[in-house]
Amino acid sequence: MKIANEFNLTPKTIAKDFLSGIIVFLVALPLCMGIAIASDAEPIAGLISGIVGGIVVGLVSGSHTSVSGPAAGLTAIVAAQIANLQTYETFLLALVLGGAVQICFGLLRAGALSAFFPSSVIKGLLAAIGVILIFKQLPLLLGYSKDMELAFGRTDSMNDMEKHPTGHADHSHEVGDILFSFIRDMREIVSFEGGLHWGAISIGVFSLALLYVWDHIPALKKSLIPAPLVIVILGALLCQILSPLGGDWLITPKQLVDVPSSGSIGELASLIRTPDFTQILSLSVYTGAITIAVVASLETLLNLDAVDKLDRQQRVSPPNRELLAQGIGNMAAGMIGGIPVTSVVIRSSVNVNSGAETKLAAIFHGLLMLACLVLIPHALRMIPLSCLAAILLMTGYKLASPKLFSQMANEGPYQFLPFIFTLVAIVLTDLLVGICFGMVISLLFILNSNLRRPVRKIHEKHVDGDLLHIELADQVSFLNKAVLESALREAPRGSQLLLDARRTDYIDPDVLSLIREFKEKTAPAFGITIQLVGFRQIYKLSNKEDSIDFSLLEAREKLTPDQVLEILKTGNKRFIEGHPLDRTLLKSSVVDKRQSAAIAAIVSGIDSYTPVEMIFDLGMGDAYVVRTPGVVIGPETIGGVEYAVSVGGAKVVVVLGHSDSSLLSLTIQNMSSAENKALLADCESLKDVLEQIALSIDVNGARSFSSLPEREQLDYLEQVARRHVARMAQQLIDRSPALRSRIDTGEIRVVIAMFSTSNGSVEFLMDSKS
Repeated sequence: MKIANEFNLTPKTIAKDFLSGIIVFLVALPLCMGIAIASDAEPIAGLISGIVGGIVVGLVSGSHTSVSGPAAGLTAIVAAQIANLQTYETFLLALVLGGAVQICFGLLRAGALSAFFPSSVIKGLLAAIGVILIFKQLPLLLGYSKDMELAFGRTDSMNDMEKHPTGHADHSHEVGDILFSFIRDMREIVSFEGGLHWGAISIGVFSLALLYVWDHIPALKKSLIPAPLVIVILGALLCQILSPLGGDWLITPKQLVDVPSSGSIGELASLIRTPDFTQILSLSVYTGAITIAVVASLETLLNLDAVDKLDRQQRVSPPNRELLAQGIGNMAAGMIGGIPVTSVVIRSSVNVNSGAETKLAAIFHGLLMLACLVLIPHALRMIPLSCLAAILLMTGYKLASPKLFSQMANEGPYQFLPFIFTLVAIVLTDLLVGICFGMVISLLFILNSNLRRPVRKIHEKHVDGDLLHIELADQVSFLNKAVLESALREAPRGSQLLLDARRTDYIDPDVLSLIREFKEKTAPAFGITIQLVGFRQIYKLSNKEDSIDFSLLEAREKLTPDQVLEILKTGNKRFIEGHPLDRTLLKSSVVDKRQSAAIAAIVSGIDSYTPVEMIFDLGMGDAYVVRTPGVVIGPETIGGVEYAVSVGGAKVVVVLGHSDSSLLSLTIQNMSSAENKALLADCESLKDVLEQIALSIDVNGARSFSSLPEREQLDYLEQVARRHVARMAQQLIDRSPALRSRIDTGEIRVVIAMFSTSNGSVEFLMDSKS
């Protein structure tokens, strides 16, 4: 990986960056104004932030591809803070302080901040912003304007006119009022005595439809011409076409973008609004600053990661430096009347796709925006608000799309509930409260998960009593005390209990006291034999160093064949479920004991994907395993089994086969193909094995095997495998008087079993007892 570094300019990269800068400028221009309006700020504030994001942040940032500017994700925060802080100048002070906080984040190397927020909460945040954008922009798309506020005689609106930076009353003194403001605005649009503004509605609906079509035609979607630019140009042309019609088709000045005229940099400077430093001691200013800093930093880090993945050169942008750059940018934007800036994924992705090589492209886009604001402000005042509303409405729909809700629902309640609670809380209260609420819900789910799974319980039955094996989790805190106590109480009277802490990193002192009290008082009172394993010396609890299944060491000789068979079945169940016993490596002295106390002998093939000890979840010394090609029974195999039974003490002999045997398939091919026989001409010993397997296969079936459909071939192999294993088991019994005599006395059982390589299960077919 290459870390993004400073400019690496050549004539070729400069040309590419300039072209990319032009394209990004054309995309960013309408978005900057639209986002400012959606934030209840003046359009010029969005343009100022676009300029700052391009030039100031571009110069300081370490990213070659990221483009910064006002972001739709912060509209809710900006609108809420402007309302809460009463004046725009006080909001600018909060923005300056928020930028300072971001600089501190960068200096403190807090670039990993985004990792501490659950993805469900982040998605809920973005979806809530999408919903808020839809609620705020739909009235504007339908022609809502200040004229309607005055017509309905809202005293609150008229009182707020002087305070609000856009000259419109603030409809959402709290972000949570957005739903009620939306309903009120829609009602006023319908009941306005002047009738519906069909001109604004036509432009808005046309713009929305064009955006939808543009996004669904691959050629247009991939073109270098940005859809927002086309919307703005066509919207301005439609405005000129419809206005001469008069009446409801006229687009009033209040339904157009309001950008002040500035013929020079000096005139532009006179329009700049500055922070009100007299409010420096206000607590609400610092609350707003922290809110802006945290959410802007979070959005920047998430977008930065997404943009790095789009970079064709796969350069990695330094996140801590990016926080520093964003902080400087926000301080600059606050000082000259802008709104918050962040890294913006839409503009950044356009930058990458346009062929940008260095961060010079972002700086070019900022310079072009500055030139536009100084040289052609009259052109910006020709843009209808309804077409900007359409752009932001589509942005809101993408942030809160039905596909996102479906995806979160499919991920289960642990993801969906924090997501939906975050969304609803933000819409009904405010953004910071909503995020905190979502974090609390996620934390509750995490605690619930830990409380429900602090231990893993394994119930084992043995001849000398039941064994309850309890495995502790990695971290066992005081929150897990009640669940662990309940698990300990499940041990029946007179049973054996094993408490396993070998995978545990930390045990709370309260939990240790519980274990100590249970071991010293409760267990003796109930006749429970308790063993501890894996506890550190500092816990001052005695450990048992033997294997987990210690009761087998003491009771193997007492086991009956039926009990051994049950142990094998239970072990296979654990294997299928993926919960095998966690055994320690045994000392040599323990291994010596087990060598004379194996519980079973298992005859299987030589295939590498039939590990017998794993299939039955057996430990060292639990079973004698006799592997023979094709499970063919010969003198050596019989001798091995006789040793396991007569000397080793095995109570059950399992003859294990499976239908996926490669030797079985080879035998069928050998029986039906002369060419295959020729290939094995010099494999004399292998031919002997195949001849033994062939005795279990009918010749006609082998010859027609290749012509069968695949499903019928699998069924045929299964039938042949079962027939062959049954024949081999019978040979084992018939050719060994030692085994026959022990079967007759009930001392042992010979069992036929089939292993499924597809799901890991073992099917026990029949045995000598039946």
